Amino acid sequence: MKNLFIIFVLFTNVTFAQKSLSDSLDSGKSVEDSIIYAKLKQKMTKSKVGKSIYGVVFRDVYNSRKDKEIKEIEASPFERYDGKVIGKIIIKKLKIFGPSVNDTTRKGSKIEHFASKNLHYNTREKVIRQSFLLFKEGDKLNPQTLKENERLLRANPIIHDARIYIIERPDVSWMVDVLVVTQDVWSLNFVPSGDSFSNFGIGVEEKNFQGLGHSFLNKFTWRAKDPHQRFGWRSIYTVPYIGSSFVSGQLKLINERDLLQYSLQIYRPFLTTETRNAGSAELGYTRVREYKKLMINDIDSALTYKVNYFYSDVWYGRAFRLDPTERGKQLIVALRRSSFEHRNRPEVSADTNKIYWNRTSWLASIGYSNRNYRRDFLIYGFGRTEDVPIGNLFAFTLGTENTEFGNRGYASLQFAKGKYLTANKGYFYFMANAGTYLKQKKAQQGVVGIQSFYFSPLIKIGKSQTRQFINLGFTYGINRDDLDYLNISGGDGILGVNSQGLRGDKRLTLGFESVLFSHKSIFGFRVAHFAFANLGLVNLKNKSLIDSKLYQGYGIGFRLRNENFAINTFQIRLGYYPNIPDISSVFRFTFDASQPLKLRDFDISAPSIIPLR
Repeated sequence: MKNLFIIFVLFTNVTFAQKSLSDSLDSGKSVEDSIIYAKLKQKMTKSKVGKSIYGVVFRDVYNSRKDKEIKEIEASPFERYDGKVIGKIIIKKLKIFGPSVNDTTRKGSKIEHFASKNLHYNTREKVIRQSFLLFKEGDKLNPQTLKENERLLRANPIIHDARIYIIERPDVSWMVDVLVVTQDVWSLNFVPSGDSFSNFGIGVEEKNFQGLGHSFLNKFTWRAKDPHQRFGWRSIYTVPYIGSSFVSGQLKLINERDLLQYSLQIYRPFLTTETRNAGSAELGYTRVREYKKLMINDIDSALTYKVNYFYSDVWYGRAFRLDPTERGKQLIVALRRSSFEHRNRPEVSADTNKIYWNRTSWLASIGYSNRNYRRDFLIYGFGRTEDVPIGNLFAFTLGTENTEFGNRGYASLQFAKGKYLTANKGYFYFMANAGTYLKQKKAQQGVVGIQSFYFSPLIKIGKSQTRQFINLGFTYGINRDDLDYLNISGGDGILGVNSQGLRGDKRLTLGFESVLFSHKSIFGFRVAHFAFANLGLVNLKNKSLIDSKLYQGYGIGFRLRNENFAINTFQIRLGYYPNIPDISSVFRFTFDASQPLKLRDFDISAPSIIPLR
């Protein structure tokens, strides 16, 4: 009788914990699943019956450490198995609706069950085994590799979330099995746009073609009154990983009003701290229609012109581990060659429009990178696990450029650092860079930039949660040409507007956004309300930045996103812009869709020219 009472109490605790976890996931609230399960396990494993029930219901050793505090479990769940041999690798693919990696027992509705089973092709197990895993059966277990692999799976656009668990073998102490739990997103994405039957676009993207992980985008646009080009289209096919090489490939065919591009690229980035070799090779042809303003006789004149060019770009990088005990610390050396040959462009000379010169560049870089990741949520996502980069980098680049007007050198420095502040005060990121071409000891097309970013910890307001975002940016151009300037419209400073009047060779911007992540959802779409304020200074050469007008934008809006779908985030915004030039009204109502933003990482890739942006 006593055992029956214990079983009843324990199963009640299990049901309550799973319901709390499911309710938290439905409401968009934070769930530290490791802590919840660890606390529950501590209670249940006090008796033999409870220990047995926990093992049957959860089959979870993600939180099995007893010699550490609960808060440490999240950081290093694999350490105790370091060096053990990996026996079986078990792949568990969850339905896209209903369960989650935090609660695999959760059931969806009948409609969700039907959609998961009949309307979606899950990623094939063979693809996950061969192309998505950094380890194989028979390998010695490396805790860092498993942790990196978990992050790599979550970073894949076809994966909603992923967890890796270790399963102990009771009869063999030196061998363990590995359970990989993945949950796909709904991979078919429709992208409509336009405002009438004479101006519209429709796009269809399959992010997981036939369960192979391949992405296939096709989009068509129609502008009946456009004097330049009425019909446009684009088709992009991407293979994320070819076999087990982690080499990706992309074929891009675009023929639109402002962009014509044909290109083929294969590339392999520094995916993890274990990656030793990276590189890329790309060939292509591009035609862009540029819209610029130019000061002629103290009068602004609008210019429209085409720029056509062939290009090639190849780079290779090699990473060296500096400390065997610190896998995130690396020294990276890289070499890059790029070439641009124009067929159509504005008039160029030895002193003007250098961005349109025919040129071949050689760049070499050496850099130090130290990176790690911390799991978080409700930053740019709407409840999914997000891997926040922590670390720093320092890179030095030197090179030479052979142009039709002679040779010139190039040099740049870059430093970046990101960390969670102590006492749970949020996350701060800082980056500073400087680079310039050099000819006859004079700087050409130089740039100095500083970017900083902060987000606050989550604060509960009733059943919802809020987070604040602040970003500050400064850019200063050195000896830039008249057609080579900065703009502070849109994502470059003042959100929601596009004005060629906001231009110059130096810029200072400050942005603030307060986001309220609601516990409500609309047909599975989670809602985030936001209010924003953007301020910016920008000015042309030979004029002081502090003497320029303070441009402003303020507004409110909300975003909708369902993390189970591979669709963009939908956003509706009402903005007030009291002093922006070239706009018809101080109030602007906009509806758009965008991919979720990502935090800057600390990996070092191709040596590059610091852009003026």
